[in-house]
Amino acid sequence: MAIEILLFILIEAIFLRSPTIINFTLSFLGGWSWLLLLGGYFAITSLSENWAMSTSSKTYQYIAMLLYVVAEALLFTPLIYLAIKMTGDTAIINQAATITITLFLGITSVAFITKKDFSMLRIYLSVGTLVAIGLIAAGLIFGFSLGLWFSFAMVALAAGAILYQTSAILHKYHAEQYVAASLGLFGSVMLLFWYVINILSSLSGD
Repeated sequence: MAIEILLFILIEAIFLRSPTIINFTLSFLGGWSWLLLLGGYFAITSLSENWAMSTSSKTYQYIAMLLYVVAEALLFTPLIYLAIKMTGDTAIINQAATITITLFLGITSVAFITKKDFSMLRIYLSVGTLVAIGLIAAGLIFGFSLGLWFSFAMVALAAGAILYQTSAILHKYHAEQYVAASLGLFGSVMLLFWYVINILSSLSGD
């Protein structure tokens, strides 16, 4: 997963230095436009995950990894840009990264120390994800804010996903599926990072 994170940092730094990309992503904020961007993101990440699961082609696996990271970086561009604009520096991003890394290390250590199979979390994570998507869509369409409570709930969902993905690496994935395994964990970490940024931005705004 370290490769994906380093790639994300590099690509995000490039995106944040491009007024064209910043303005493009900002133009999607709110309503149906943001839903369209989210739809494109889910389509690309779904395709990437399918390619990454392919054991017959390493080329497809690495292309999938690159596509996934680029999609994440594009989605994060307006969030990070606005967080930096709010404070005039990268303090919120740095704090969010520190909190995310700390939580990640704590959660993964549970999986590695206990060696327990947490596959039973899958149904709860699936239901939670569907509910979250529904609430996000409703909020965008009808114009209401989900509030800080939703961000905390999503942090809990992301934490569960990290625990599930780490357990899957230990018990499910084969050695040749390391790209798919790392992508799944990377996606969960980025979900956690997203909502930690949201929480810190909200608290800073208050």
